[in-house]
Amino acid sequence: MPARFALHGNWASGPTYTVGLMLALAGEPFDYVHVDLRAGEHKRPDYLAQQRFGQVPLLLDNANGRRLCQSAAILDYLADATGRFGAATRDERIAAREWMFWAWDRLARGIYRPRGAKAGFLQLSPEVVAHYEAEGRAALQVLDGHLAGRAWIVGDGPSIADVDLYGIAAYATQAGHDLRPFPNLTGWIDRVRQLPGHAGPEDLLPKASRPAA
Repeated sequence: MPARFALHGNWASGPTYTVGLMLALAGEPFDYVHVDLRAGEHKRPDYLAQQRFGQVPLLLDNANGRRLCQSAAILDYLADATGRFGAATRDERIAAREWMFWAWDRLARGIYRPRGAKAGFLQLSPEVVAHYEAEGRAALQVLDGHLAGRAWIVGDGPSIADVDLYGIAAYATQAGHDLRPFPNLTGWIDRVRQLPGHAGPEDLLPKASRPAA
């Protein structure tokens, strides 16, 4: 019998990892379907019929047939579906979304793009890489400042904002960022890693499809 959730994604995708991490932290086993981006599987008609943007991740909820795309929207959905990490109040949920939107605009490209260039996924000039590295350092500094005196991004416990931003920050060193100047950030990273169910990308995202454990 299939698990309630099926995650379609790619092992190298940070947004795929973010959704996989949310499911793991929520204690939800999930079937994993590998999408071969190099082979163009994300642009095939059958995939586009489920994921309109032709990207990863794609999440299927077998309980109701919903097909969801865009990692931040998926996390918001999973918070409601699982009753986990949805924030304690409406104001905190709004603040969590604000940080998630900020992260995609400011933090993600300063980490994902240098990482992609260093790994050979993206072909960028040294000048462009340097631009994104500087953007990433500035965003990490903002996040470190926000976390001064705080354990979590919003409120008194972990929320979808922590899951989402951690799913980006987890790749910071692969992007060439030195996190030692950001003690509040590294302390927060350690707290997320101590949450029950946490696993790194290499454990959550295999290079081939596999059913839920």
